[in-house]
Amino acid sequence: MVRVLITGASSGFGAMTAEALARDGHRVFASMRDPGARGDASVARVAQLATEGLAIEAIALDVTDDRSIATAAARIGERADGLDVLIHNAGHMVFGPAEAFMPEQLAHLYDVNVLGTQRVNRAFLPAMRAARDGLVIWIGSSSTRGGTPPFLGPYFAAKAGMDALAQSYALELARFGIETSIVVPGAFSAGTNHFAHAGTPEDAERAEAWWGGPYAGLDHAVLDGLAALEPADADPASVARAISRIVSLPKGGRPFRTHLDPSQDGAEIVNGVADRVRAQLLERIGLADLLHPHP
Repeated sequence: MVRVLITGASSGFGAMTAEALARDGHRVFASMRDPGARGDASVARVAQLATEGLAIEAIALDVTDDRSIATAAARIGERADGLDVLIHNAGHMVFGPAEAFMPEQLAHLYDVNVLGTQRVNRAFLPAMRAARDGLVIWIGSSSTRGGTPPFLGPYFAAKAGMDALAQSYALELARFGIETSIVVPGAFSAGTNHFAHAGTPEDAERAEAWWGGPYAGLDHAVLDGLAALEPADADPASVARAISRIVSLPKGGRPFRTHLDPSQDGAEIVNGVADRVRAQLLERIGLADLLHPHP
């Protein structure tokens, strides 16, 4: 049994992953910004799983709030004496013309998707470094390097920032024995509520320049096009199963990236080239040992 914290576990990939890991026999802390936000439905589901004898519990953790993270860290320390696996899943999506989003909206998006991971890392990595062991899993997006349709620019930019941070952390944690794995889901348009719960531009007047201008109807074309690319059997639970498999693999044998993109937007190809170039550079400068965790 390993001790796992997953952020953003109230719904979607987070909720599915928390359940999958608990059913695999792990101790899971399913964290969510506000456990009562959905009428306690998310907490009730976790409680139901616990009645089945699974080692899972819901905890409050807002990735944008240092105090909330510190409180969650203290509780996990009391309940389980630390973590073995940290999963960065919390995130937020927006949809609309980039210019119509206020700068503050982009700042908040970056705060959740990028700075949130930094806050959580600072709270939990010291103990992992002291133990010289651990696994950090980052839930990225194929949008960082795959085909990118319009009206998702702010979200794409935030996920690209998180991916860049994950790559650097992988190298900087390797000599502490901490392994990194980046999971790259594609655009699952059903089963996750990502698009249904997406934020919209606050500057409605600017947005109208698109919705009522030469791009009229393109918002529906983008969403319909993405949905049409998705095979009928696309299953968002496959992301949870992949994460569960990564956790179960032996240290040093876990993939650096795992792509789960039913629409095949090209991210796997581009990431393959980019990751190979990254590895080659480290070899050329004599730092190839950073590509794998030290025992």
